[in-house]
Amino acid sequence: MTIPTEPIGSIPRPPALVHGLAEHAAGRIDQEALDALTDDAIADTIECFALTDSPVITDGEQAKPSFVTYPIAGSDRLAAGGVTIPFEDGHTRQLPSLADGPFTYGVYADSFLLRARQHTDLPVKQAVIAPSALSLLYPASGLDGYPRERFLTDLADESERDIRRSLDAGAHSVQLDFTEGRLSLKLDPSKGVLRDFIALNNEVLGRFSDEERKRIGVHSCPGGDFDSTHSLDVDYAELLPELFQLAAGNFYVQLASEADRPRTLEIIARHLKSDQRVFIGVIDPINPEVETPEQVRDRVLEAAEHLPVDQLGTCDDCGFSPFSDDTSTSRDTAFRKIAARVAGTRMAEDVLAG
Repeated sequence: MTIPTEPIGSIPRPPALVHGLAEHAAGRIDQEALDALTDDAIADTIECFALTDSPVITDGEQAKPSFVTYPIAGSDRLAAGGVTIPFEDGHTRQLPSLADGPFTYGVYADSFLLRARQHTDLPVKQAVIAPSALSLLYPASGLDGYPRERFLTDLADESERDIRRSLDAGAHSVQLDFTEGRLSLKLDPSKGVLRDFIALNNEVLGRFSDEERKRIGVHSCPGGDFDSTHSLDVDYAELLPELFQLAAGNFYVQLASEADRPRTLEIIARHLKSDQRVFIGVIDPINPEVETPEQVRDRVLEAAEHLPVDQLGTCDDCGFSPFSDDTSTSRDTAFRKIAARVAGTRMAEDVLAG
């Protein structure tokens, strides 16, 4: 009996790269020097992942400016003043706003994947941003000569290309980051925005074959930035029935930090389809206390009371550093938590195998 286990994505950058990014922004080091620091960070991240015995790894998003905006980094078609995302501790993140069309990606996620695969033969997972998140770039006032309908068509085409390029480049799995799903219910309790998000994401997912969708998943969480969330207070019961309408093969669901895990597992069990697998979060990246393998084991066994074991996997609730300047969690803590996830999942396998 094997229960797959996967990370979500980001790992805090090493101090040398954090310093290098600041120096590059200030014009004190050139791109070549920054690239060298980034390659060192990727190699170190992969080496640390290997030491956790994780069967699937990521590059820790060492080169991504953020999990949301990597496709448009450096674009000259953006303006300030986009959607603001408020977090519970009072800090905010603000998206840029599209200033002109047509919408195109400047960076595709396979560029990160190929860079990582130069350092390892281990299976590498690649996270991409869901088209629903990037749909928030279009300004509410519209754009002359570039209607929203045309933007959404271009966005769907680019998102498909982003996913397909990572699949073709040999990603073990491709994960759509969909943190805006739960947040949308806070902004629009009627679920109108959420259902628009689901429809757009399904427009893209529907372009892939059944076999391809077995390698495509969707990650849902209430956000995580500087040890704060943006929508943990939103009832999961409002999101989950809609979430499992997505035409993906895998779902990565935050659960370790959820107040009532049994209730959430019951909801998942009611809506999980026979051709879907759910990876439950057994590690809380925001909690500074490192989980023990025994705690992870018990969370897996709890989930197995509600869900078919052959449709069960484990993951972390969220990435450990979704934005480049978030170093609230140390690299050492992140990898200790990952090691506990891997060991605890294996312990649960042994118990379930009798």
